Amino acid sequence: MSTVVQLRQGRRAQPRPARLALLGTGTVGSAFVERYARLAAQGVALPEVAWLCNSRTQVGGGDDLHAALAQARAAARRRAGFPPWAEGESPKPGDIIVDATASETVADWHPEWLTRGVHVVTANKLGTGGDLGRALSIGDARAIGGRYGDSATVGAGLPLLRSLRALIDGGDRIHAIEGVLSGSLAWLFAHHDGSQPFSALVRQASAAGYTEPDPRVDLSGEDVRRKLLILARAAGIGLPAHEVVIESLVPDVLARAADADVDQALAALDDTLEARRAEATANGERLCFVGRFDADGARVGLRALPVGHPLCAGNGTDNRVAIHSDRYSAQPLVIQGPGAGAEVTAAALLDDVLSITHAQVV
Repeated sequence: MSTVVQLRQGRRAQPRPARLALLGTGTVGSAFVERYARLAAQGVALPEVAWLCNSRTQVGGGDDLHAALAQARAAARRRAGFPPWAEGESPKPGDIIVDATASETVADWHPEWLTRGVHVVTANKLGTGGDLGRALSIGDARAIGGRYGDSATVGAGLPLLRSLRALIDGGDRIHAIEGVLSGSLAWLFAHHDGSQPFSALVRQASAAGYTEPDPRVDLSGEDVRRKLLILARAAGIGLPAHEVVIESLVPDVLARAADADVDQALAALDDTLEARRAEATANGERLCFVGRFDADGARVGLRALPVGHPLCAGNGTDNRVAIHSDRYSAQPLVIQGPGAGAEVTAAALLDDVLSITHAQVV
């Protein structure tokens, strides 16, 4: 019997209920626990949370997830050794790993878990939005092993990757994808009307949980690049990360600032972005931070678009993505909806968990 057949039969035959391990107890991980507890109280059938893990400790889930979460978050920092989730009890085929981290180390484990028949549900964009070799390994592993739930990596659960893959499976050819892929940057430029400095808006977005813990990740365009790579690779284009041209919003003084000095250094953004806003407004345009790939390459940066452009239609943290293809040649397919915040990301993760558990039952 071939290894492929063995793995697939192992995935279908479930001698015991699936267990769930949550990796990451930060903002998204905490929101995941809150939503899990709420759905469980409503009678939704969910796999047992067997472990909660972070870079410091691994604790059992038990009946009180909030207590387990507090214990994990309060654990002392480790100075050396393997991550706790790599030292503890290994997940078995049919179990589900929920990656709520932004860790390169955790992303490196995705292909290994999938090959073992362990399912991976992830908000970590580094899996398929980082190194191309790792993304290809994940694609190979998911074809023979566990399922890979990645809807939280782009669009916070919008039917984006699912729709893109459905088009390709139906024989459509993708010519270009462009979009406002960062909910935090969408919010920032929707509110940047000249009434207050851009740096003040960044602080508000950070306090609301829209940005990464270090807002420079958003402002640099790196988060958008990762999402653009995920979309390109889902469309069948093996785009290396270094081929994406990025126009960062981060000036040198902010880029060089120590973590403790970032808040003060944000003021370096204000004059340049106010000048660009005023110029766009005078021309009847709107600033949008856009990622795009097409036959001419891939690029990420700030663009002044006509107010009637499809990417200017959203509000708040909305992501807006336009897909240009054979089927949608005269007018692109536009997918839009909320794309930032721990709650919508946690909801996307749990949607993928439920999709996997329902498929196992079938």
